[in-house]
Amino acid sequence: MRTEDKICKQLAANPIILYMKGIPANPQCGFSAKAVGLLNAANIPYAYVNVLEAPFIREKLPGISRWPTYPQLFVNGELVGGCDIIEAMSNNGSLLPLLTAAAPKKAEAANDALTTGEVEQLVRQGITDADVIVEGEGCDLVITVVSSQFSDLALVKKQQLVMATLTGPLASDKLHAVSVKAYTPDEWRHRQRNQETGLLQIQH
Repeated sequence: MRTEDKICKQLAANPIILYMKGIPANPQCGFSAKAVGLLNAANIPYAYVNVLEAPFIREKLPGISRWPTYPQLFVNGELVGGCDIIEAMSNNGSLLPLLTAAAPKKAEAANDALTTGEVEQLVRQGITDADVIVEGEGCDLVITVVSSQFSDLALVKKQQLVMATLTGPLASDKLHAVSVKAYTPDEWRHRQRNQETGLLQIQH
């Protein structure tokens, strides 16, 4: 699937979706942090895509949206804008009605979503030695996979290998807005050591 098609599929499947740097629990730029704070204050469920973990989407989305920077908020497939516009709409009272009208029914979302256990099982079926950590809930997940099968593979190839195990749920919209982190066992141990010592890991 082309990146442009994947973006269109995400927009069609998610009434409210934020393309941001980082994740809502850990934004990686001030503008994304402010946008998340405003959306969270509205208390309306939304999907997100971490463009730092999805480099192809990060590159292609501005060409589709005609908006050069991140974050980007879409409602019902239409670009609302970035942080400044989200803040202005919050201040003038127009943001909450827009989000409320677009919000999916909770029961519908729950019925379609896979459990984290089902996601782990699917990944292990395709990558038999994988250690799988699934964070998040519903259709909006961060999946961390550690496997020796990733040895000598580029980052994009690692992510593609994981995504290939989830082709069915992605095609049926049981999964979307998925972020994938893939490591070899050595990379994972190195990352854990860096976290323990407070060092920042730089990936090349």
